[in-house]
Amino acid sequence: MLALAFPGSVLEWIWQLKPEARVQFLEIGRGASTALTAMVGVACGSGSAALGLARNAEWGRWLAIAVLAVNLIGDSLNALFARDAKTLIGLPIGGLMILFLVRTKRSER
Repeated sequence: MLALAFPGSVLEWIWQLKPEARVQFLEIGRGASTALTAMVGVACGSGSAALGLARNAEWGRWLAIAVLAVNLIGDSLNALFARDAKTLIGLPIGGLMILFLVRTKRSER
């Protein structure tokens, strides 16, 4: 995602792995391809967090907190810039989930 968003950066080497991928991503548009790869990253992060929580792993708890925090930031920005007040319902829910994860010790889960 970052290599698409910032062409010519230090991340340029990533395209050596599969040069045709860059062309394919750019065919659908820079903004769309960056958004698509961001969504895939969030989905992978959420799945990894779920796996970590299921295994009662400390990294899973912190990854889940990070994913929820990013979601809260996204909901807040969506409410602010897109004027979509419906997204605000996620703030108390996500906040309570983060509070639970922060206060829950590994042995208690």
